[in-house]
Amino acid sequence: MMKSMEPIILRFECPDQPGIIATLSTFLFKKGANILDVDQHSTLEEKGRFFCRIVFCFKEKGISLTKLETSFKKAMSPFKANVVFSHHSQKMRMGILASKESHCLADLLYRWQSGNLPVDIPFVISNHPDHQSMVSHFQVPYYYIPTTQENKKEAEILDVVKHNTDFLVLARYMQILSKSFLSAYGKDIINIHHSFLPSFPGANPYKQAFDRGVKIIGATAHFVTSELDAGPIISQEVTAISHRDSSHHIKKTGQHTETLALWRAVDKYVSHHIIRIKNKTIVF
Repeated sequence: MMKSMEPIILRFECPDQPGIIATLSTFLFKKGANILDVDQHSTLEEKGRFFCRIVFCFKEKGISLTKLETSFKKAMSPFKANVVFSHHSQKMRMGILASKESHCLADLLYRWQSGNLPVDIPFVISNHPDHQSMVSHFQVPYYYIPTTQENKKEAEILDVVKHNTDFLVLARYMQILSKSFLSAYGKDIINIHHSFLPSFPGANPYKQAFDRGVKIIGATAHFVTSELDAGPIISQEVTAISHRDSSHHIKKTGQHTETLALWRAVDKYVSHHIIRIKNKTIVF
């Protein structure tokens, strides 16, 4: 049961057609809901899609979210809508995987501790021992699981993450997760790539950018799929550089864009602002 006035978030998408908003608003009005916020988007294709995110609440207590979701899906069935309900106040469990570089990991932990990232962090996993003291400072459990090219310890990692997280964040975790791991985990994984994808995928993107003499570098936060660095993009950040900058300076500058892009992606994810459609995202 929901408490009085606790906001509920509704996200849905369906083929674009007349009557969607009318049906939706009528349904919520008849249920006694008060709409707090609405975002919507329609694509321009001939067979377009309609996307919507609505925040609403009830004044009375005792509203069952399960029954509400069932009745809403029934009311919207003529539109063939994909529907997701979420509690506004419910924190998600975010597991973090990191490798040797610490800037993204430290940024997430600081934002979490300072109250700017409303999640629970049950653990940090790393294939390097370097971050033990830093993570302990935040009173978060730390698992050092060393890996090699021949043995990435995915079964051991899966034992930790499978039932203790709602999603994972790869905070510069420099290991490629296998298709079997992604299938076995079965939940969303967000990665930060130190490049403005689709440019310079794979290893050493800052060196690639330096060699090409680019004038803007960036970072891309995206969902992980079985195709390397090709998952749906959530957030991107860029910063200007010049011919005077060394490859070392470009890397240091780029690390700032990485932390910002990753935080914004995670923040949008945990506040339920993202709708995935094929290999793209709608981010309200």
